[in-house]
Amino acid sequence: MTEQELFDLSIKYFPRENIESTRILGNRVVVQIKNLAEDKVRAEELKSVVQKILPTHKVSVIFVTSAEVNLGVAQIEKWQINGVKKIIGVASGKGGVGKSTTAVNLALALANCGQRVALVDADIYGPSVPTMLGYEGSPLTTADGEHFNPFLEYGIQSVSIGALIDRNTPLIWRGVKACGAIEQLLTQTLWNNVDIMVLDMPPGTGDILITLSQRIDFAGIVIVSTPQDIALIDAVKGVNMFKKIGTPVLGIVENMSWFVCPHCGKRTDIFGFDGAKETAVRLGENFLGDIPLDMVIRAGADNGAPIVAASPDSPHSKAYEQIAHKILAQIGI
Repeated sequence: MTEQELFDLSIKYFPRENIESTRILGNRVVVQIKNLAEDKVRAEELKSVVQKILPTHKVSVIFVTSAEVNLGVAQIEKWQINGVKKIIGVASGKGGVGKSTTAVNLALALANCGQRVALVDADIYGPSVPTMLGYEGSPLTTADGEHFNPFLEYGIQSVSIGALIDRNTPLIWRGVKACGAIEQLLTQTLWNNVDIMVLDMPPGTGDILITLSQRIDFAGIVIVSTPQDIALIDAVKGVNMFKKIGTPVLGIVENMSWFVCPHCGKRTDIFGFDGAKETAVRLGENFLGDIPLDMVIRAGADNGAPIVAASPDSPHSKAYEQIAHKILAQIGI
């Protein structure tokens, strides 16, 4: 089956004008439908037909927002974040892919590259940066009653909503209130001459993420995904959302890329092989690098000693630094 034949088949199920693309890459088939309400029945029918033609392929039908949808970016005033030169976001289409661990180690890697770095934990419903950087249980302080003093851990400045609430307290906030809290952390913290701020964003493509993209002048977004098909489907949605809003995407990081058994030394591709790299190529985005699934990385994050800080000369730390160098080159630092 060719991509044109895939397109001809797809228009039997969806209007021609709503088919954004039909792609066949390796053993993956992806049909993107734009500006149309998600129709799971027709999507499953199309997937079933394609699967019969290409039984060894993974088939996905993805519904994306149209490029013509007006999200009002130009009319919305940006937040004024003083003391910060450039901001990058770290996002993921779904939770559980190691986004926050990547954000923390990436921030430390950028610092190792000679940058003055800040890290903001905007993952409002699951703040984990205080645990990873070791300031969990420490309250935010203020010198004037109006502005927060950022924590300074491992040479980077940081704040988190997790420093304002008990770790076991769930935040039952709607988008407006959640965004208000993030705005306060960003605009009312005394940032000290920051070259680059890393913003750990909430997972998914919901209204909080859209508001942040509208209100913050991002230099770009880093998308984190595992090689797993189910994670990549959501990563594609994330990339497309940022494109539609007009926020530049710096590239994709493949996390939990492989696992090496500590006993026999055998490599196992638990979540698949090169899925994020292939997806980046298909979308025309940069592939920034891959990070393995390793107990050392996990343990460091859990114990408040991220691997880039605890073992800066390790191969894993160097992998994060290579990603950092690629990002710095893209944003002109």
